[in-house]
Amino acid sequence: MTSLATRGHQETRAMWTQAQRPSPTTAHHDLTATLSLRLPRVLVSGICAAGSFVLVAFSHSVGTGLCGVVLASISSGLGEVTFLSLTAFYPRAVISWWSSGTGGAGLLGALSYLGLTQAGLSPQQTLLSMLGIPALLLASYFLLLTSPEAQDPGGEEEAESSARQPLIRTEAPESKPGSSSSLSLRERWTVFKGLLWYIVPLVVVYFAEYFINQGLFELLFFRNTSLSHAQQYRWYQMLYQAGVFASRSSLRCCHIRFTWALALLQSLNLAFLLADVWFGFLPSIYFVFLIILYEGLLGGAAYVNTFHNIALETSDEHREFAMATTCISDTLGISLSGLLALPLHDFLCQLS
Repeated sequence: MTSLATRGHQETRAMWTQAQRPSPTTAHHDLTATLSLRLPRVLVSGICAAGSFVLVAFSHSVGTGLCGVVLASISSGLGEVTFLSLTAFYPRAVISWWSSGTGGAGLLGALSYLGLTQAGLSPQQTLLSMLGIPALLLASYFLLLTSPEAQDPGGEEEAESSARQPLIRTEAPESKPGSSSSLSLRERWTVFKGLLWYIVPLVVVYFAEYFINQGLFELLFFRNTSLSHAQQYRWYQMLYQAGVFASRSSLRCCHIRFTWALALLQSLNLAFLLADVWFGFLPSIYFVFLIILYEGLLGGAAYVNTFHNIALETSDEHREFAMATTCISDTLGISLSGLLALPLHDFLCQLS
């Protein structure tokens, strides 16, 4: 009896899923229109990235350098919300590929800067050598991005998705990716409230880790090592990015449902390193290396699992809006950490 009921439920779910899946022609048309609408965003993102390299490379004042940082932030934030929302048009596995790619970008950026400066190039020469990256971004968007083919998710992904509790229940008979522009304000608010279960932990994770990165890295200085102060800072950044890359690429190996646990662990990291800056009890820089690597692992895991869970638990019609909305989490966490970390950094410098 139970087996028959379960089989009936699975058949009903399969019919409902097939009814919601758009035809190949519709999917291609929707993506083509969406790519055209996002073209100005991609151009602005690429131009801002190039402008940030030039401004910082030739800056002779703090104000000019900060303007370059602002342009880099605009490029990063606009690019993330643009490309992450596009994952709604592709199989859910693309979330893992996206996260791994962004983690790899951070690691490659930190390694290239560390390697080129260690090889003898000045910071200005190193930054100017990066101007090919924005051009590569635009070329990949125009030349590499292709329309997805209609396919049945099936297999492990479908089984996992069927066991999840949806964030938003909907009785709509039809839905398709990319229809977020047609959502009413009430629907958007309902989706946003459902997303808070994931948004709040991700904000806490990013707040804690960027509080460490912006406020504590420079103060975690060890004199009993051959590395200079600047070199220690670069190694911190590289190890952090290595941890982020590893964990953002780990979705196939490990799925984490309760991301609030990662937020708690990252907060403990912040408290521990802040205590070390204050009391100076760690005897060696290698302990800090391990903690920073661990910090990156937690941050990357929170990112990839948050968006993976949202992809599984949102309907097609809500997914694009949900992905774009959740992008505010890392931006909000980073902004709040900067507001608090910078004055605290100055205060701790005055004490020392």
